[in-house]
Amino acid sequence: MIKIAPSILSADFARLGEEVSDVVACGADYIHFDVMDGMFVQNISFGIPVLASLRRATDAFIDVHLMVERPVRYVKRFCDTGADLVNCHVESDTVENTLEALSVIRSCGKKTGVTLSPGTKAEAVLPFIDQVDLVLVMTVYPGLGGQSLIASQLDVVREVRKIIDDRNPCCELEVDGGITLETAPAAIAAGANVLVSGSTVFHAKDRKSIIASLSAAGC
Repeated sequence: MIKIAPSILSADFARLGEEVSDVVACGADYIHFDVMDGMFVQNISFGIPVLASLRRATDAFIDVHLMVERPVRYVKRFCDTGADLVNCHVESDTVENTLEALSVIRSCGKKTGVTLSPGTKAEAVLPFIDQVDLVLVMTVYPGLGGQSLIASQLDVVREVRKIIDDRNPCCELEVDGGITLETAPAAIAAGANVLVSGSTVFHAKDRKSIIASLSAAGC
């Protein structure tokens, strides 16, 4: 089953609760919540107060993607505020601290994830693969909007899929960046089963049709 996770970076923030309720009603499986600190990536997005407000507005599954330095400092607060899954970049801290962050997330009763940026090899997931529910492979550079999918990242998706199948078959494989009706089939063929898509969903006139088409892109 292919799952669709619209990124709220492309939503209308003046109507965020309504926007999220609408895409969920249109068939979205997850809500992707991108946190940027201006240090790990060059942009700043939003954090705990926005998550708290969104949690009050929806029961949807919220997939929190932390693009922040030393995420171990923050993961408990995001869990306590309402994240259902918290995802840390492998590049953002040491292996030991990332393992600690995953342990904290798990102790809060939440799902865990790790993310690979472009340029990071698939093997970087190996220290964490037994501890995660999801691996996210970025198909654009994190922190910058409007980029096209980097085709070479699909090779990383394929390699991560092999690792997941060998070591943790229940783990989901998510892709984020440049996912459109045109690129979704290739991402799915490479092994992804969760597609993050921002403007393709939120800017669509018929969101239900777009979400259904993305879900069916691998058929």
